[in-house]
Amino acid sequence: MSFEVITFGEAMVRLSPPTFKRLEQTSSLDVFVGGAELNTAVALSRLGHVSGWVSRLTENPLGRLIANRAREAGVRTDHVLWTDEDRVGVYFLEFGAAPRASGVLYDRKGAAIAGIKPGMVPWEKVFAGTKWFHVTGITPALSPNAAETTREAMQAARKAGVKTSMDLNYRVKLWTTAEAGRCMTDLMQFTDVLITTEEDTERVFGITGKDYEDVAGQLASRFPLHIVAITLRENPLVWKNAWTAIAYEKGKVYKTRSYEVEIVDRLGAGDCFAAGLIHGLLENDVQKGIDFGVAASAVKHSIPGDFAWITRAEIEGMLKGGGLRISR
Repeated sequence: MSFEVITFGEAMVRLSPPTFKRLEQTSSLDVFVGGAELNTAVALSRLGHVSGWVSRLTENPLGRLIANRAREAGVRTDHVLWTDEDRVGVYFLEFGAAPRASGVLYDRKGAAIAGIKPGMVPWEKVFAGTKWFHVTGITPALSPNAAETTREAMQAARKAGVKTSMDLNYRVKLWTTAEAGRCMTDLMQFTDVLITTEEDTERVFGITGKDYEDVAGQLASRFPLHIVAITLRENPLVWKNAWTAIAYEKGKVYKTRSYEVEIVDRLGAGDCFAAGLIHGLLENDVQKGIDFGVAASAVKHSIPGDFAWITRAEIEGMLKGGGLRISR
């Protein structure tokens, strides 16, 4: 079976204290599964696309938990590599409230995905019949071998005629800005669509501008990108933001409405944006992509966990002007 979209990256088990408790005081933890590329595959599946996720997992209950949750959300795991070695990464999310920000504690060193190497994944087989490949800057940051495998995947996608998207997703706890800059600059030659923020663009590429549109234009000039998308978040409160995005293609700027979001869980929102954008771009419709991306990710802010438990009809209703009255 072929896939419309393939994503590649790490997923971890997420453990969160309930009711805003701190890790030091909690007596229980809520269990979720999440990882940037898997989150995007889930949202694409929920929007009606056949999506598959490539990764490397340890054959133990935690690895099976991740694969089970992916399949439960509609994502195919045919090309996941299984190993008896290494371990499954875990991260702890502590929810905050103003003036205390939310915080993440990672326990992912030595995870199976970091041990992935070029030649392990049969990319030619993976991309047979595929239309789109998505990855983020988190995957190559995990290890030098993971970086080489990401490059191998993007080269294979380009050779197979598969469109590619990269979410820059800089993670300060994984690598330096200099390391990220070198790797990401190299990968841009294989990237059709770049998704980023103004902050990450400055950190990784050293690009600043008078506004978001200027930054997008500079990115499109420096690299052979077809489309640049920049998400825009205004943060007046920990649990309430204004959220929107722009897209830039051949000098034209696409905009959409801004949503005021009451945040239940912001993790995975950017990944959901990527899914909505890809959803529109699969139909060669940039405006539809930016509309769906922002609307879907706005809804994701209201859903606990990393996965976007949305429906296409729900997002289409929002875009037609759906309100906040109880649906009954």
